[in-house]
Amino acid sequence: MSRGAATLGEPGGMLTAMTPWLTLVTGTESLLADRAVAAAVAAVRATDPDLEVHTVEPGSVEPGELTAMASPSLFGGTRVIVVRGGHELGADLTAELVALIGDRPEDVHLVITHSGAANRGKLVLEAARKAGAHEVSAVPLKKFKDRLAFVTAEFRKGRRSLDDDAAQALLESIGDDVRELASASSQLMSDTEGVVDLAAVRRYYAGRADVTSFAVADRTVEGRTGEAVGLLRHALASGVAPVLVTSALATQLRSLVLVGSAPRGLSQAEVARHAGLPPWKVDSVRRQLRGWDGDGIARAIQAVARADAVVKGAGGDPAYALEQALVTVSTSRAS
Repeated sequence: MSRGAATLGEPGGMLTAMTPWLTLVTGTESLLADRAVAAAVAAVRATDPDLEVHTVEPGSVEPGELTAMASPSLFGGTRVIVVRGGHELGADLTAELVALIGDRPEDVHLVITHSGAANRGKLVLEAARKAGAHEVSAVPLKKFKDRLAFVTAEFRKGRRSLDDDAAQALLESIGDDVRELASASSQLMSDTEGVVDLAAVRRYYAGRADVTSFAVADRTVEGRTGEAVGLLRHALASGVAPVLVTSALATQLRSLVLVGSAPRGLSQAEVARHAGLPPWKVDSVRRQLRGWDGDGIARAIQAVARADAVVKGAGGDPAYALEQALVTVSTSRAS
């Protein structure tokens, strides 16, 4: 990582009011990369609300299209070109992107995501750094202390406090999935007041090793309706918060979408990076994908959204709303 790189779990990780024309996001932690891209685009939009945003992914455009996106428009205006997976581009697109970086086209901002590994997409990495790119780190948070700093920063950004015992308990309950840590932090801030303490974390996340919200979600997306409803009733009777069930269902459906949309021919590790999942979970999600199509997933997402509104106070019986959601999601999966 270059000397000026910022880390998104820490103060200073977001772009400032300055709008660099070239932003390089290095690392394979998908949540941090997504946030860095969103921050870069937002910084440019603050200077030009009418900007055009183009997204380029490996295999999504033909040679010459990237150059065309950066060419001056008859109507003028600012453009942001987001190039995802700079380390996976083919030779033609790599050459085109490197040339574009060297030309520095007027009224164009480039945002490039890259694994950061010098053995893949080396030319893109070198060109961006040589051009003085604003570099943002999205490296995986492998150490406990790094994940602890991330969670603390999440609460700081939400203008809330989390005591030390609660932070450690949250990490022990959730594990090393950064996206899930962010979701759990958001949920705790949304559903509690004042300082989040150990009691609050235990109230929401105790008993995860027993009958958990994710076990309910697994059975549901697998189409095992009876088992899912039985597990749900046991989970609720054991004190699992209803909102954790809708959160788990939403997470599971999102995993189906991300794994299902991964380009063909990727290895398990590459699909895991694309979906932001640990590699061991990819095979499990692939098995759960059998029987799902786009229409079914759309119905399932809508059902979970309705249930989530109820459990968050929109009215009605949360337990009944959850059961209805489970049945709808489960039966949305084709036989």
